[in-house]
Amino acid sequence: MAFAVSAAGGVEGSPADTSAAYFQAWRDGDVVAMSRLVDRPPGDFRQWHEAMGGALGVERLRLEPGDVERTGEETAEVTFTGVRELEELGEWPFDGTLRLAVRDRQWKVLWQPETLHPLLKDGGTIELVELFGSPAEQVTREGDKIPHNSYADAHLRPLRDDREEGEPVGWVLVAKAPGKPDRELLSARPETRRQRTTLSRSVQAAAARALDASSDAAIVAIQPSSGDILAVADRLKSGFSALKDVFPPGSTFKVITAAALLESGLGPGDQVACPGTYTIPGHRTLRNDGEVARGAVSFTDAFAYSCNTTFVEQSLARLDVADLPETASRWGFGRALPTGAGGFCGSIQEADGPDQRAADAIGQGSVTASPLCMATVAAAVQSGTWRAPRLVPEKEATRIDGPAPDPVELDQGVVAGLRAMMRAVVDHGTAGGAGLPGDLSGKTGTAEVVDGAPHAWFIGYRGDLAFSVFVRHGGSGRSAAVPIAARFLNGL
Repeated sequence: MAFAVSAAGGVEGSPADTSAAYFQAWRDGDVVAMSRLVDRPPGDFRQWHEAMGGALGVERLRLEPGDVERTGEETAEVTFTGVRELEELGEWPFDGTLRLAVRDRQWKVLWQPETLHPLLKDGGTIELVELFGSPAEQVTREGDKIPHNSYADAHLRPLRDDREEGEPVGWVLVAKAPGKPDRELLSARPETRRQRTTLSRSVQAAAARALDASSDAAIVAIQPSSGDILAVADRLKSGFSALKDVFPPGSTFKVITAAALLESGLGPGDQVACPGTYTIPGHRTLRNDGEVARGAVSFTDAFAYSCNTTFVEQSLARLDVADLPETASRWGFGRALPTGAGGFCGSIQEADGPDQRAADAIGQGSVTASPLCMATVAAAVQSGTWRAPRLVPEKEATRIDGPAPDPVELDQGVVAGLRAMMRAVVDHGTAGGAGLPGDLSGKTGTAEVVDGAPHAWFIGYRGDLAFSVFVRHGGSGRSAAVPIAARFLNGL
């Protein structure tokens, strides 16, 4: 009876007629017709509809009104469902309520922004946000995140694949409300791009933690069977790089000198002299550490005890001037190492006299090597093949740095002798009794330099893992580098 009274009082139309006309005009995008059906439409009525239409890329709007419900003599409402089809994101369903009331003897829509979408109430907005490409996430060989505080950042940063950075890659529909966090409604985004490295999560973490208490030091670990760099923890100061910068390798270079001597016919068990000092006839005098004299020992023990005098005397007696540089070349010296992040092995010059030949034989003189290089030397002893190292998969390393040198098959008799000699170093030589794992083989090195304390080195291998520890101006290899290696290996 209430409707009859209203009609008798001269009210035009009905809430059903007005709501039906409004929904049809809304479907048609006829903002002018809609505004005629609204009680006192706001001045930005058109802008609101444009913001929720073309600005969001709406290609089609579907509306399904429910029944008209009277909420009073001169008020009514219609609940409805809708679907906006967005060009970039597809279907976006929503619910709403259309409220109506009698104004000036006509049924009118009581419009508020939430009529368009409930999230527009109380100052809310809805925006379509374009997503832009970002550098790929770098992960380990297992697909895990690079361990925190890995000390590898300086080498990984140049590798980051940013070829799509700044390019549009997707869209996200975001609801914003004053005082509330943004709410994501829909999105179309690519899967996170991942850039795989050769790093092992466990090996990298162990290397980094082994260096936590050290400074101006580095660890490089390699998988001998593949050349993959499993870890590069680099805390070298003053911009030095464990992959690219070279230093005197000291007695770790005796691996190369021993290889040349074994090739010359000297056997691991052959007896050699290890005096405390040795004077090159007509030239300089070389000394063992502390001028320790060991008398006659096997070549293996001369290596294990790092007898400088033995290596100088035997090199001058058995090797031609070109022999040591040629051997070093087979073991990677003089080569760029295309890891993907760059790299260089080291160098040795052809000596111009006995004094330089003597210094080169013990890793001083003209000899230089990077920590990466000496890790490849240890890896080559373990596997019997010298392989170029890499920090990313081979195809990617080639794209960045160019093709890698071919693997070099080494003399297996020489390799067998070196394995026995490096095992003796840890068993009873300069690295014996230092808390290292029992199945480890290695070589210590102490390299004298003119600008400070000696550099400390230790290289070695265990199973399919080879490594180099370098401590710049650290002192002796046994006192500075070996404890770091022990922490590293015991942390695996």
